[in-house]
Amino acid sequence: MAKRVVSVSLGSSRRDSVAEVELLGERVVLERRGTDGDFAKALALIGELDGKVDAIGLGGIDLYLWAGGRRYAIRDALRLKKAARLTPVVDGSGLKHTLERRAVAELAGLVPWKDTRVLLPSAVDRFGLAEALAEAGARVLYGDFIFALGLPIPLYSLSFLQKLAFLLLPLLTQLPFHLLYPTGKEQEKRVVDWRSRYYLWADVVAGDWHYLKRYMPERMEGKTVLTNTTTLEDVAFLKARGAKRLITTTPRLGGRSFGTNVMEALLVALAGRELGEEDYLRYIDLLGLRPQVLDLEEAA
Repeated sequence: MAKRVVSVSLGSSRRDSVAEVELLGERVVLERRGTDGDFAKALALIGELDGKVDAIGLGGIDLYLWAGGRRYAIRDALRLKKAARLTPVVDGSGLKHTLERRAVAELAGLVPWKDTRVLLPSAVDRFGLAEALAEAGARVLYGDFIFALGLPIPLYSLSFLQKLAFLLLPLLTQLPFHLLYPTGKEQEKRVVDWRSRYYLWADVVAGDWHYLKRYMPERMEGKTVLTNTTTLEDVAFLKARGAKRLITTTPRLGGRSFGTNVMEALLVALAGRELGEEDYLRYIDLLGLRPQVLDLEEAA
């Protein structure tokens, strides 16, 4: 009998999908169900799935934001997690911290990080990726003030960003989540404004796909996009803008790469328990999870 993993997302239901995979001798059905930004609907759905599926992923919302070794829980996300009493609920942060960090090292032969300018719109969402890029010697623009708070303050120092995060995250994580991140139909809206100019500075834009797409300018010639969840429609979106390359940190199944929350829930379902960092690294090796590189110019 197949294991079942469901990602309950605050994002658009237009991106819903189902895929079945066989890994380590187990069949697993992966499902993504969007609630179009309806928080009450997401709460009810998690309660309905509790005890009936092997693991639940939280999509379109983070349970935690990170800065250095400190973890800050988002109040709204904790409410969703607590709606399940029997089934493990994960948000992908454990896998992001390991899989995306390792991806930077594995891509060193393809991307000369020391000669590369990287735009990371939200470092607190992907602090492992932010640290790995800094360690690799990339010139990184951390866009948390620009894209989350709408303030024209580009940051280039990870240590300075970390100090600011220590001050601000205890307050920001108590806000309603929709103020921090687009949910539902807001994910479909594009905002091409003053923030889009920072894309022009970068050779690589990295991080959450919805953040990247929301502010992406009309032209992206020569640029590499390093992200996680993309559909065939998203690939076409990047091709139309002339982007050079798409790299996803999770494998492509049925024409799309599933979110880190889905992949983390998959690993939890296979293990039958919640996992720690060493567990994630072991499963990454067992499953041979590697960055997927798509040359958009060849695929055009």
